[in-house]
Amino acid sequence: MKNKVILGDCLEVMKEIEDNFVDLTVTSPPYDNLRDYNGYSFDFEGIAKELFRITKEGGVVVWVVGDATVKGSETGTSFKQALYFKEIGFNLHDTMIWQKDTFTAVGALINRYAPVFEYMFILSKGYPKTFNPIKDRKNKTAGCKQHGTIRNPDGSTKKMSTSGNIVRDLGQRYNIWIQPGEKGVNKQNHPAVFPEKLAGDHIISWSNKGDLVLDIFNGSGTTTKMAKILGRNYIGIDISKEYCDIANKRLEQDVLF
Repeated sequence: MKNKVILGDCLEVMKEIEDNFVDLTVTSPPYDNLRDYNGYSFDFEGIAKELFRITKEGGVVVWVVGDATVKGSETGTSFKQALYFKEIGFNLHDTMIWQKDTFTAVGALINRYAPVFEYMFILSKGYPKTFNPIKDRKNKTAGCKQHGTIRNPDGSTKKMSTSGNIVRDLGQRYNIWIQPGEKGVNKQNHPAVFPEKLAGDHIISWSNKGDLVLDIFNGSGTTTKMAKILGRNYIGIDISKEYCDIANKRLEQDVLF
């Protein structure tokens, strides 16, 4: 089953995957009918349980999701899903934000600010076995000596263990990632394409070469393409033959746009 794009309902396909098989899942469900995915609806609770079963101990699920606004109120679907993942055994390891460079959501702005982000819930089965932090944040104090204190539980303070070290040019990235949405040639005839860099950065962060990366809503195949380029094994699942065909063509390209 490895290194394939599979046409089918992800819930049914996952039932064919053995327990504790997947190192990392990077996916975004068709949430709150914000986009038209060929009329597809899904059994979230069933899918969540299958994801927990097939994820390895220490494995991670990156669940990228947003909320619709209905009659002036956000649905809160994203939070409900995150809490359900916790209920069935996942840890909510981090709540990350994908901040887009412009307003891309569906909806009017008569009485609210333009939403420019989506949640990226990092769900782990136990403690994450892999974390390869991306260090591309420019340090404002690069070249200076580190200084400062940290507070103890009793309220007292002590020097930081790194005091006196020289601050490097680049520091570890924060958990808000600013990435533009896909445009132009990258749209791939799909209504909501992952940016290749976004998928790639998660694959780098939470997996190692040779690991297995899954996308259960594979769409036009950004996750599977980036997994292949980054030396991971992959499985992509999608219910649309059109999207599976696009994903397979992108895998043949094996290059970044």
